[in-house]
Amino acid sequence: MKHKIKLLGIALTFALLMPAGAACQGMPVYDNTNFISFTKSLIESAKQTSQLLKTVQFLKTQKENIEKVNNVIRQLKAVREMARNNQRLFNIVQDDLREILNSPYIKPDEVNRVSESFNSIIENSLYGLEYIDQILSSNTLKMTDAERAEVLKDMELKSKEMVAEIEAKTKRYREIIAFREMQDKINNRETNY
Repeated sequence: MKHKIKLLGIALTFALLMPAGAACQGMPVYDNTNFISFTKSLIESAKQTSQLLKTVQFLKTQKENIEKVNNVIRQLKAVREMARNNQRLFNIVQDDLREILNSPYIKPDEVNRVSESFNSIIENSLYGLEYIDQILSSNTLKMTDAERAEVLKDMELKSKEMVAEIEAKTKRYREIIAFREMQDKINNRETNY
């Protein structure tokens, strides 16, 4: 801006110091309206650029906020799914284990093994819940929301695997009971010869 003012001052000085004959012989006249409109357009462009930079910064901030909300939603979904899986585990153990252990076709020495196998799965489930509680409530674990969501997703998969494992064990023990029941019926049937 100062450079343009100096240039304008030099041009005006030069025009005033020229002899009158030279000024009258077709010397171009400087038009201030073009200079003023050019200056106004430069100022307007600067304002628009400034506004555009503010908009870009605002959009970056909003993107970060959306990513944070997405991570929190993922965490909530993972925790909710783990709670459902653990509830299924406890229901299976509560109902099916009682039924299996009360069956006359499970031998006394097998009761301990069956109980221990189910207990180990439940203990793993409880350990997972304690670990999740630490992750969500502890400020000493320096984790980003994305890292926390990833850990929770892994724990959710493990809880699904535990549910599948306990369902498979329940099915296997029911099949053993059914086989032994059928075997008992065959061995103790009445013969009418």
